[in-house]
Amino acid sequence: MPNPILPLWEYIPDGEPRVFGDRVYLYGSHDRAAGEAFCDYKLKVWSARLDNLNDWQCHGVSFRTRPFPADAPWTDHELYAPDVVEKDGKYYLYAYIVGAKGAVGVSDAPTGPFRLMGQYDCAPEDAGDGGIFNDAGVLVDDDGRAYVYYGFEGSYMNELDPGRMNRVLPGSLKRQVMDAGGDVPVERRFYEASSPRKINGLYYLIYSPRRGSRLAYATAPAPTGPFTYRGYIIDNGVDYPAGNNHGSLACVNGQWYVFYHRMTNHSITSRRACVERIDILPDGTIPPVEMTSLGFEAALDPYRPTRAEIACVLKGGCFIAERDVFTRVVTDITDGCVIGYKYFDFGADETGNGMTAALKVRGGGVNCRVRILADDEQIGVCDIGTGDGVFRARTRPVVGRHAVYFVAEHSVPGWMGQFFEGRRLFELEEFVFLK
Repeated sequence: MPNPILPLWEYIPDGEPRVFGDRVYLYGSHDRAAGEAFCDYKLKVWSARLDNLNDWQCHGVSFRTRPFPADAPWTDHELYAPDVVEKDGKYYLYAYIVGAKGAVGVSDAPTGPFRLMGQYDCAPEDAGDGGIFNDAGVLVDDDGRAYVYYGFEGSYMNELDPGRMNRVLPGSLKRQVMDAGGDVPVERRFYEASSPRKINGLYYLIYSPRRGSRLAYATAPAPTGPFTYRGYIIDNGVDYPAGNNHGSLACVNGQWYVFYHRMTNHSITSRRACVERIDILPDGTIPPVEMTSLGFEAALDPYRPTRAEIACVLKGGCFIAERDVFTRVVTDITDGCVIGYKYFDFGADETGNGMTAALKVRGGGVNCRVRILADDEQIGVCDIGTGDGVFRARTRPVVGRHAVYFVAEHSVPGWMGQFFEGRRLFELEEFVFLK
């Protein structure tokens, strides 16, 4: 399944991936296409079988604060960034509620729905972060002990009672598990989005640093820390409209992935779930990875139609917009905009005299053109007319694995061209290469 990995209409940011049994589950916040604020008042669960990552299933609403009667009777505020862990055959949901005490729910199934256990049972002196438990992430260690990590502009940790998973053990609070002070470089400084993992005997804290378009990580030899910054995993603002980032790691079919989100609809509050393959080296480091269009795919097939909305490069002000639940386009394409896709495998055999690139567009009432690049080499130019339609161009033959870029240009010559700078040229719906 390419990025974004969920169906067109679904917005699940802040993803916490968990593998339970023969399925991978994605727990996250729930944004809206036209949302004017982060998240809404419900949490949903999506999952896919490990042997079919192209078929994601929605299990519906698992917890909510609206409409009344809801699952957290002390508040009707927005739900953010949940986590779910399994302990002794039960599944525990940890939900952050904006401006209110967090909630813990329990279910007999990873899909929920989760019935309320209550707020965190925690004495004031044992609670960091004002007792809200911002962006809580939970680790159940191999010995059965459980830990919750949380915080906003400060990192905190408590140990939980493994027999009652919403009870904080007295005296277990640790402050500044990860450095967050002003003397720490901004790209390292803890901001929010705690997500713990234990990998090959090493404890990881994945988090969002103050430079919010990145996901960073720190490691420790023990679950109580202190955690030491090791680097960042991904940055969703490289050649793409930036926003906050939040996610974590999961091993799916023996391959490690980072789950994260990126922005759509010209908004920082309309975020969609994506994944990238990562490597975890023997010394515990995770080399940074780039954003791609791949998702769970090893490569994209250029000879099958590609939806424009899986672009991983958007430069010059263009962006992905939802037209309806069936249609997304790249819109606001003006002179100089770059739309990119990584990576296609064109195969080992040259296609004779070349290929044909076919672009399906919604015209903007002006003649223009698109330069077509494989990596940094131009392979063709497609003339785009004024109206809706499919426009074709011959290209040079291409073999092997390449990124594909479309560079939009107006085609008005001479001094008149200045009047078309900033003019919307067209919207891109999909494209395909034809042998």
